[in-house]
Amino acid sequence: HSLVGSEMCIRDSVAMDLAGKQSKGLLEGDTPKHVRQILRDRDLLPVSVTEVAKKEARRQRGFTIRRGMSPGELALITRQLASLSQSGLPLEEALLAVAQQNDQPRTKSILLGVRARVMEGHSLADGLSEFPQVFPELYRATVAAGEQSGHLDVVLERLADYTEARQELRQRVTTALIYPIALVVFSVLIIGAMLMTVVPKIVTVFENTRAELPGLTTAMIATSDFLRAYWGPLLVAVVAFMWFIWWLLKQEGPQRRYHRFLLRLPVVAKLTRGVNTARFTRTLSILAGSGVPILDSLKISAEVIENVPMREAVNEATLRVREGASIAKSLAASRLFPPMMIHLVSSGETGGRLEEMLGRAASGQEREVDGLIAALLGILQPVLIIMMGAIVLTIVLAILLPIFEMNTLIQ
Repeated sequence: HSLVGSEMCIRDSVAMDLAGKQSKGLLEGDTPKHVRQILRDRDLLPVSVTEVAKKEARRQRGFTIRRGMSPGELALITRQLASLSQSGLPLEEALLAVAQQNDQPRTKSILLGVRARVMEGHSLADGLSEFPQVFPELYRATVAAGEQSGHLDVVLERLADYTEARQELRQRVTTALIYPIALVVFSVLIIGAMLMTVVPKIVTVFENTRAELPGLTTAMIATSDFLRAYWGPLLVAVVAFMWFIWWLLKQEGPQRRYHRFLLRLPVVAKLTRGVNTARFTRTLSILAGSGVPILDSLKISAEVIENVPMREAVNEATLRVREGASIAKSLAASRLFPPMMIHLVSSGETGGRLEEMLGRAASGQEREVDGLIAALLGILQPVLIIMMGAIVLTIVLAILLPIFEMNTLIQ
């Protein structure tokens, strides 16, 4: 039951009516005492009144499977906030309007928590800092710079473009991978079903002949017997192995060695450098254009790089920049970033157009990554089809070879 229908507010309340039925919902009030009085005026007995901001912040710090909103939701609310801010709507009213338009209770609660902090006199960046799992440091630092410069609406517009671009890239990659993944999964299921159900029935025909079976047929029968006898433990072992690999790659040492190994592989290295360079330059462009100090911008931009050696290279470059070196020379020292990106950054520093050149570098890397991903997927799909076809052909040959030998003996 809802206490206030569609009314949006900043206090999470639980109360009981005269019949003893418990209701919960959100009410807006200056203090918990004020909210309790509102409930009493409605002939409801207050049970608990909790401020949304504090409740959601505690939930963020505790253990939960889903700590915030998806990238798509973040991009959507950023665009909505940017549009409302540019229309001249006060910030607290803009936050309330965005919360009212959102259908996700968790997202709505987070937005109301941010609004509560703003209504208490805090800045928007301070309100966002209550939910670090939802709003990353890049987001909070950019908003803080926009508030300090008095151009929050422009900064929110930049953030909206940035979050939407990242979400669009993520969707393109996900969509492109759906077909290959589905092909592999269904092929494995079909081949497994053939080995565990079809092959054993056919094998019984050959067992009565007492003839020596070809090696390919013997190997297929052994594989079929193994899968039927141990498919359960085998499935558990595969899942356990995948979990172990995932856990191992979360450790600092193995993760660094694995990422360094990726940078040595011919095609994978180009893709890894391209993706991480695009993220880094796009983030640095947003931060630099929003008025964030360059050292802070470099530090925050390093966090969006997933490859550990490249992230460490940016951190080392930050130390050199602090000592007076240029950004381009500091980044070039690691030899991990594409030369074109280094040249564009150097040109931007020299001509006083660093933000523009960083944006160009990011756009160039994104186009190159898109082309490389499209080419790889174009090659991967026929290769997967050929591999699965070869496996099915092997099973068919293993079944047909004994039949051919039996016909030869009969003739």
